[in-house]
Amino acid sequence: MALDGAFLSCLKEELSAVLKDCRVDKIHQPSREELVITLRTRGGNEKLYLSARSNSPRVNLTKSSLENPAAPPMFCMLLRKYLTAGRIVDIRQPGLERILFIDLDCFNEMGDIVRLTLAVEIMGRHSNIILIDSNGVIIDAIKRIDFEMSTIHPVLPGLPYSPPPARAGSMDLTFHSPAEIINSLGAIKTKPLSEALLNISQGLSPLICREVSYLATRGRDTIVSELSEEEKQRAVFYLERVRKAVMEGENRCPYILYNQNKEPVEFSFMPITQYGLNAIGSEFSSYSELLDEFYSKKDAALRLKQQSQDILKLLTNISERITRKLENQRKDLSRSENREQYRIFGDLINANIHSIKKGADHAEVVNYYEPDCPTITIPLDPALSPSQNAQKYYKEYRKAQNAEKILAEQIRLGEQELEYIDTVFDALSRATTLREISELRQELVLSGYMRQQRSKQKPPAPLGPIEFKSDDGFTILVGRNNIQNDQLTLKTAKARDIWLHTKNIPGSHVIIVTNGKTPPDTTIAQAAVIAALHSKASSSSQVPVDYTEVKNVKKPSGAPPGKVIYSTNRTLFVTPDANLAKRLFVK
Repeated sequence: MALDGAFLSCLKEELSAVLKDCRVDKIHQPSREELVITLRTRGGNEKLYLSARSNSPRVNLTKSSLENPAAPPMFCMLLRKYLTAGRIVDIRQPGLERILFIDLDCFNEMGDIVRLTLAVEIMGRHSNIILIDSNGVIIDAIKRIDFEMSTIHPVLPGLPYSPPPARAGSMDLTFHSPAEIINSLGAIKTKPLSEALLNISQGLSPLICREVSYLATRGRDTIVSELSEEEKQRAVFYLERVRKAVMEGENRCPYILYNQNKEPVEFSFMPITQYGLNAIGSEFSSYSELLDEFYSKKDAALRLKQQSQDILKLLTNISERITRKLENQRKDLSRSENREQYRIFGDLINANIHSIKKGADHAEVVNYYEPDCPTITIPLDPALSPSQNAQKYYKEYRKAQNAEKILAEQIRLGEQELEYIDTVFDALSRATTLREISELRQELVLSGYMRQQRSKQKPPAPLGPIEFKSDDGFTILVGRNNIQNDQLTLKTAKARDIWLHTKNIPGSHVIIVTNGKTPPDTTIAQAAVIAALHSKASSSSQVPVDYTEVKNVKKPSGAPPGKVIYSTNRTLFVTPDANLAKRLFVK
């Protein structure tokens, strides 16, 4: 569900109670459409999260720690210049519009106090975060909207700010009574009550409109023209309940609905009953906590997707190119398998050279290479002598013979490269932080697939391997990418440590640190489950995992990162278990 004006009104009260008179301490911009403002309060620090993303626009307090880019974007730098040390003096919302104005008293270059406003427009794909000066002029926005993109609501530096125009004919619960709204539905007679309410009201989401209709019509969602007088009275009653929840706080609470898989599907500022037993409701202590819960997983996935888009596109293009190249090479190789025919033609022409006339376009000769010595026809080039035709066939034979050797090696190298790209794909699919994506990008730079991006910022120290602790007390280490796999297996691990990897399946190198001891079978089994979970077969069952001592693992000369060979191994068949990995994970 989208964050509607009524929910925003409840959220505004919560933010005002916490943030009024707070001072801006730090400003970060984790991604292109997100901001995090750290504020100093009397009780400690608070983090205000603002998002202008099309599928999750919102503003709320957050406890989450988001990774920030090495170099802050220009809009972030501009906000730091204008808002740092500024004091929040008011948080406003016009009616039930989906706009929040955060007024701040800030210092200009002369040290004078000026009033600046941060406008947070929460309107789906048109969402925006805009900085406005004391004269109502736009300083800048997280999304600039020129006149070609919108003539109704352009957002550019230097233009006077005006809020997006309200929908014509809409009625706001804070200005119109429920009875007025229900009586105005007569102009929309042919639509169900929930849809008519959505069309005529302002600030109410489809969920709330459906809830009013569900309670008023007892689940029938009656057409407006067919509403009985009793149903109209019930609609007024339940709409009044919504108004009191928004304006007076009566029967109001942060409320989330979960489906049978315990995934959040809807949220509201009051209990919702329309789903019956198909959804489970849960109350939260604050609206900010609710929004963090509802959007956290979606936001994390989207944030990583945006950061890894260039890598994913590159890997896809490389994989498709290698696959096409291998297909053509295999076709050429299959044609070279008939090279013996060229040699036989050359031999038969030489054996019958005196009977073949110059300028002939074919020759019929006895093929003494076959047991029954059949007569065959050999195509000839009339412009060449019989001897030259024989040499031509020998040349084709030698060419096909050399091509087989070259193509076999090229196919081997192509398959090895494709296997390496698959391992990077796998590591990218399991990356959970921006630093992991950054390290994968650096790996592709070192492998020659990407160009090094110039940056004055010193790159952060590489992440260490993922660490687990078996129930028997043995440390289990998992590589995050191919370069770390090499480091872990070939440099960090000792000769008697145990190395594990999914059999013929892309995945991470896993090491059991033995400290010279022999790990029990339970530890090896748990490490094998973790290896299967950190592989391309993480969603499969009965995954084969090879294991052997590290001393039996070698890296072939010239092999790509992460590629090793091993011997004297054993194989376990296990089923990936995320709950086991979560229990053994060392934070």
